[in-house]
Amino acid sequence: MPDISLLLWFPVLGAFAGLLAGMFGIGGGLVLVAALNWFFVRNGVDPAHQMHLALGTSLATIIVTSLSSIRAHHSRGAIRWATVRLLVPGILAGGLAGAWLAESIANDALRRLFGVLVVVFSLYIVLDVKPGGGRGLPGRAGHLAAGVTIGVIAALAGIGGGNVSNPFFLWCGVDMRSAVATSAALTFPVALASTVGFIWAGWGVSTLPPYSSGFVYWPAVAGIVAGSVLTAPLGARIAHTIPVNGLRREFAILLVVVATLLLLGGASVGRRA
Repeated sequence: MPDISLLLWFPVLGAFAGLLAGMFGIGGGLVLVAALNWFFVRNGVDPAHQMHLALGTSLATIIVTSLSSIRAHHSRGAIRWATVRLLVPGILAGGLAGAWLAESIANDALRRLFGVLVVVFSLYIVLDVKPGGGRGLPGRAGHLAAGVTIGVIAALAGIGGGNVSNPFFLWCGVDMRSAVATSAALTFPVALASTVGFIWAGWGVSTLPPYSSGFVYWPAVAGIVAGSVLTAPLGARIAHTIPVNGLRREFAILLVVVATLLLLGGASVGRRA
Protein backbone atom coordinates (compact mmCIF):
# COMPACT_ATOMS: atom_id res chain seq x y z
CA MET A 1 0.00 0.00 0.00
CA PRO A 2 1.08 3.67 -0.40
CA ASP A 3 3.58 5.54 1.70
CA ILE A 4 2.58 8.26 4.14
CA SER A 5 2.68 11.02 1.51
CA LEU A 6 0.00 9.30 -0.54
CA LEU A 7 -2.18 8.83 2.53
CA LEU A 8 -2.58 12.62 2.57
CA TRP A 9 -4.87 12.07 -0.39
CA PHE A 10 -7.59 10.73 1.91
CA PRO A 11 -8.27 14.01 3.80
CA VAL A 12 -8.47 15.79 0.41
CA LEU A 13 -10.98 13.22 -0.80
CA GLY A 14 -12.91 13.55 2.46
CA ALA A 15 -12.97 17.34 2.16
CA PHE A 16 -14.40 17.07 -1.37
CA ALA A 17 -17.01 14.49 -0.37
CA GLY A 18 -17.99 16.50 2.71
CA LEU A 19 -18.45 19.63 0.63
CA LEU A 20 -20.70 17.76 -1.81
CA ALA A 21 -22.70 16.18 0.99
CA GLY A 22 -23.19 19.54 2.65
CA MET A 23 -24.23 21.30 -0.56
CA PHE A 24 -26.48 18.67 -2.09
CA GLY A 25 -27.40 16.38 0.79
CA ILE A 26 -26.42 13.36 -1.33
CA GLY A 27 -23.53 12.07 -3.34
CA GLY A 28 -20.74 11.96 -0.78
CA GLY A 29 -20.79 8.18 -0.47
CA LEU A 30 -21.14 7.67 -4.22
CA VAL A 31 -18.06 9.79 -4.85
CA LEU A 32 -16.12 8.05 -2.09
CA VAL A 33 -16.74 4.55 -3.43
CA ALA A 34 -15.68 5.45 -6.97
CA ALA A 35 -12.57 7.29 -5.77
CA LEU A 36 -11.60 4.59 -3.27
CA ASN A 37 -12.00 1.90 -5.91
CA TRP A 38 -9.66 3.84 -8.20
CA PHE A 39 -7.18 4.28 -5.36
CA PHE A 40 -7.16 0.59 -4.46
CA VAL A 41 -6.73 -0.37 -8.12
CA ARG A 42 -3.87 2.13 -8.50
CA ASN A 43 -2.09 0.84 -5.40
CA GLY A 44 -2.17 -2.86 -6.10
CA VAL A 45 -4.88 -4.16 -3.78
CA ASP A 46 -5.96 -7.71 -4.57
CA PRO A 47 -8.16 -7.35 -7.72
CA ALA A 48 -10.65 -9.79 -6.22
CA HIS A 49 -11.54 -7.36 -3.40
CA GLN A 50 -10.95 -3.78 -4.56
CA MET A 51 -14.63 -2.90 -4.79
CA HIS A 52 -15.54 -4.71 -1.58
CA LEU A 53 -12.87 -2.68 0.26
CA ALA A 54 -14.13 0.57 -1.30
CA LEU A 55 -17.73 -0.11 -0.22
CA GLY A 56 -16.85 -1.14 3.34
CA THR A 57 -14.48 1.79 3.84
CA SER A 58 -17.01 4.31 2.53
CA LEU A 59 -19.70 3.00 4.88
CA ALA A 60 -17.35 3.17 7.87
CA THR A 61 -16.77 6.89 7.27
CA ILE A 62 -20.52 7.51 7.21
CA ILE A 63 -20.87 6.16 10.77
CA VAL A 64 -18.99 9.22 12.00
CA THR A 65 -20.03 11.85 9.47
CA SER A 66 -23.75 11.12 9.91
CA LEU A 67 -23.75 12.22 13.55
CA SER A 68 -23.48 15.97 12.92
CA SER A 69 -26.37 15.86 10.44
CA ILE A 70 -28.54 13.89 12.88
CA ARG A 71 -27.80 16.37 15.65
CA ALA A 72 -28.71 19.33 13.44
CA HIS A 73 -32.03 17.84 12.32
CA HIS A 74 -32.91 16.67 15.84
CA SER A 75 -32.35 20.16 17.24
CA ARG A 76 -35.03 21.40 14.83
CA GLY A 77 -37.46 18.67 15.87
CA ALA A 78 -37.78 17.39 12.30
CA ILE A 79 -36.93 13.70 12.81
CA ARG A 80 -39.78 11.20 13.15
CA TRP A 81 -38.16 9.01 15.77
CA ALA A 82 -41.14 6.64 15.99
CA THR A 83 -40.69 5.88 12.28
CA VAL A 84 -36.94 5.45 12.75
CA ARG A 85 -37.53 2.88 15.50
CA LEU A 86 -39.87 0.90 13.26
CA LEU A 87 -37.39 0.88 10.36
CA VAL A 88 -34.19 0.12 12.30
CA PRO A 89 -34.72 -3.67 12.76
CA GLY A 90 -35.16 -4.15 9.02
CA ILE A 91 -32.28 -1.78 8.26
CA LEU A 92 -29.91 -3.69 10.54
CA ALA A 93 -30.88 -6.98 8.90
CA GLY A 94 -30.69 -5.46 5.41
CA GLY A 95 -27.30 -3.87 6.00
CA LEU A 96 -25.80 -7.16 7.18
CA ALA A 97 -27.47 -9.06 4.34
CA GLY A 98 -26.30 -6.51 1.77
CA ALA A 99 -22.68 -6.84 2.93
CA TRP A 100 -22.94 -10.64 2.78
CA LEU A 101 -24.47 -10.40 -0.70
CA ALA A 102 -21.71 -8.03 -1.86
CA GLU A 103 -19.04 -10.44 -0.62
CA SER A 104 -20.57 -13.21 -2.73
CA ILE A 105 -20.46 -11.11 -5.91
CA ALA A 106 -17.28 -11.08 -8.01
CA ASN A 107 -15.36 -7.79 -7.94
CA ASP A 108 -16.05 -6.80 -11.59
CA ALA A 109 -19.74 -7.65 -11.29
CA LEU A 110 -19.98 -5.67 -8.06
CA ARG A 111 -18.32 -2.68 -9.72
CA ARG A 112 -20.87 -2.80 -12.55
CA LEU A 113 -23.76 -3.19 -10.12
CA PHE A 114 -22.53 -0.09 -8.28
CA GLY A 115 -22.39 1.73 -11.62
CA VAL A 116 -26.01 0.84 -12.33
CA LEU A 117 -27.10 2.09 -8.90
CA VAL A 118 -25.23 5.37 -9.45
CA VAL A 119 -27.01 5.84 -12.80
CA VAL A 120 -30.40 5.23 -11.15
CA PHE A 121 -29.69 7.70 -8.33
CA SER A 122 -28.35 10.28 -10.79
CA LEU A 123 -31.37 10.04 -13.10
CA TYR A 124 -33.60 10.50 -10.07
CA ILE A 125 -31.84 13.81 -9.46
CA VAL A 126 -31.65 14.96 -13.10
CA LEU A 127 -35.32 14.20 -13.76
CA ASP A 128 -36.27 15.78 -10.41
CA VAL A 129 -38.59 12.87 -9.63
CA LYS A 130 -41.07 13.64 -6.87
CA PRO A 131 -43.06 10.55 -5.81
CA GLY A 132 -46.73 11.29 -5.28
CA GLY A 133 -47.76 11.19 -1.64
CA GLY A 134 -50.96 10.43 0.18
CA ARG A 135 -50.52 6.72 0.74
CA GLY A 136 -49.48 7.00 4.35
CA LEU A 137 -46.74 5.07 6.11
CA PRO A 138 -47.20 1.27 6.18
CA GLY A 139 -47.73 -0.93 9.23
CA ARG A 140 -45.05 -2.74 11.17
CA ALA A 141 -44.55 -5.41 8.47
CA GLY A 142 -44.30 -2.73 5.80
CA HIS A 143 -41.69 -0.85 7.82
CA LEU A 144 -39.70 -4.06 8.22
CA ALA A 145 -39.75 -4.74 4.48
CA ALA A 146 -38.83 -1.14 3.67
CA GLY A 147 -35.98 -1.21 6.19
CA VAL A 148 -34.52 -4.40 4.72
CA THR A 149 -34.71 -2.93 1.21
CA ILE A 150 -33.04 0.31 2.29
CA GLY A 151 -30.29 -1.58 4.14
CA VAL A 152 -29.50 -3.94 1.25
CA ILE A 153 -29.34 -1.21 -1.40
CA ALA A 154 -27.29 1.08 0.84
CA ALA A 155 -24.75 -1.67 1.54
CA LEU A 156 -24.39 -2.51 -2.16
CA ALA A 157 -23.91 1.18 -3.03
CA GLY A 158 -21.69 2.08 -0.07
CA ILE A 159 -23.97 4.94 0.98
CA GLY A 160 -25.92 5.95 4.05
CA GLY A 161 -29.31 5.12 2.58
CA GLY A 162 -30.84 8.60 2.35
CA ASN A 163 -31.00 8.27 -1.44
CA VAL A 164 -33.31 5.29 -0.92
CA SER A 165 -35.31 6.24 2.18
CA ASN A 166 -36.11 9.80 1.11
CA PRO A 167 -38.14 8.75 -1.99
CA PHE A 168 -39.88 6.14 0.19
CA PHE A 169 -40.98 8.77 2.70
CA LEU A 170 -42.16 11.15 -0.02
CA TRP A 171 -44.09 8.31 -1.66
CA CYS A 172 -45.79 7.71 1.70
CA GLY A 173 -46.81 11.36 1.92
CA VAL A 174 -44.28 12.54 4.51
CA ASP A 175 -43.51 16.25 4.10
CA MET A 176 -40.12 17.08 2.56
CA ARG A 177 -38.62 18.53 5.76
CA SER A 178 -39.42 15.46 7.83
CA ALA A 179 -38.46 13.10 4.98
CA VAL A 180 -34.99 14.60 4.69
CA ALA A 181 -34.48 14.73 8.45
CA THR A 182 -35.71 11.19 9.10
CA SER A 183 -33.60 9.88 6.21
CA ALA A 184 -30.58 11.55 7.81
CA ALA A 185 -31.34 9.81 11.11
CA LEU A 186 -31.35 6.45 9.32
CA THR A 187 -27.86 6.89 7.90
CA PHE A 188 -26.22 5.92 11.19
CA PRO A 189 -27.85 2.48 11.65
CA VAL A 190 -27.53 1.77 7.92
CA ALA A 191 -23.82 2.54 7.94
CA LEU A 192 -23.20 0.76 11.24
CA ALA A 193 -24.88 -2.49 10.22
CA SER A 194 -23.31 -2.48 6.76
CA THR A 195 -19.84 -1.75 8.13
CA VAL A 196 -20.12 -4.61 10.61
CA GLY A 197 -21.23 -6.81 7.73
CA PHE A 198 -18.26 -5.86 5.55
CA ILE A 199 -15.82 -6.40 8.42
CA TRP A 200 -17.33 -9.81 9.04
CA ALA A 201 -17.45 -10.72 5.33
CA GLY A 202 -13.79 -9.84 4.81
CA TRP A 203 -12.45 -11.21 8.09
CA GLY A 204 -9.60 -13.61 7.50
CA VAL A 205 -8.93 -12.53 3.90
CA SER A 206 -5.13 -12.58 3.85
CA THR A 207 -4.58 -10.42 0.75
CA LEU A 208 -6.05 -7.20 2.16
CA PRO A 209 -3.71 -4.26 2.94
CA PRO A 210 -2.29 -3.71 6.44
CA TYR A 211 -4.48 -1.79 8.92
CA SER A 212 -7.65 -3.30 7.47
CA SER A 213 -10.40 -5.01 9.44
CA GLY A 214 -12.16 -7.17 6.92
CA PHE A 215 -13.22 -4.92 4.06
CA VAL A 216 -12.57 -1.66 5.94
CA TYR A 217 -9.28 0.17 5.44
CA TRP A 218 -8.81 2.33 8.55
CA PRO A 219 -6.17 4.84 7.30
CA ALA A 220 -8.67 5.88 4.62
CA VAL A 221 -11.50 6.09 7.17
CA ALA A 222 -9.46 8.35 9.47
CA GLY A 223 -8.30 10.66 6.69
CA ILE A 224 -11.69 10.95 4.99
CA VAL A 225 -13.50 11.67 8.26
CA ALA A 226 -10.94 14.35 9.18
CA GLY A 227 -11.44 16.09 5.85
CA SER A 228 -15.22 15.78 5.58
CA VAL A 229 -15.93 17.01 9.11
CA LEU A 230 -14.23 20.29 8.20
CA THR A 231 -16.01 20.93 4.91
CA ALA A 232 -19.55 19.55 5.37
CA PRO A 233 -20.67 22.63 7.39
CA LEU A 234 -19.18 24.87 4.68
CA GLY A 235 -21.14 22.99 2.03
CA ALA A 236 -24.33 23.44 4.05
CA ARG A 237 -23.71 27.19 4.30
CA ILE A 238 -23.14 27.40 0.55
CA ALA A 239 -26.41 25.56 -0.03
CA HIS A 240 -28.23 28.28 1.93
CA THR A 241 -26.54 31.20 0.18
CA ILE A 242 -26.54 30.29 -3.53
CA PRO A 243 -29.01 28.40 -5.75
CA VAL A 244 -27.63 24.88 -6.05
CA ASN A 245 -30.37 23.14 -8.05
CA GLY A 246 -28.54 23.63 -11.34
CA LEU A 247 -25.25 22.57 -9.80
CA ARG A 248 -27.00 19.56 -8.27
CA ARG A 249 -28.12 18.35 -11.68
CA GLU A 250 -24.68 18.96 -13.19
CA PHE A 251 -23.19 16.94 -10.35
CA ALA A 252 -25.64 14.13 -11.11
CA ILE A 253 -24.57 14.17 -14.76
CA LEU A 254 -20.95 13.91 -13.62
CA LEU A 255 -21.92 10.87 -11.56
CA VAL A 256 -23.44 9.29 -14.68
CA VAL A 257 -20.10 9.75 -16.47
CA VAL A 258 -18.26 8.13 -13.55
CA ALA A 259 -20.77 5.28 -13.50
CA THR A 260 -20.36 4.76 -17.25
CA LEU A 261 -16.60 4.41 -16.83
CA LEU A 262 -17.17 1.84 -14.10
CA LEU A 263 -19.65 -0.07 -16.24
CA LEU A 264 -17.16 -0.12 -19.11
CA GLY A 265 -14.34 -1.26 -16.86
CA GLY A 266 -12.74 2.18 -16.66
CA ALA A 267 -11.72 1.61 -13.04
CA SER A 268 -8.83 -0.45 -14.31
CA VAL A 269 -7.28 2.55 -16.08
CA GLY A 270 -5.16 3.38 -13.07
CA ARG A 271 -3.77 -0.12 -12.62
CA ARG A 272 -0.02 -0.36 -12.39
CA ALA A 273 1.75 -2.52 -14.91
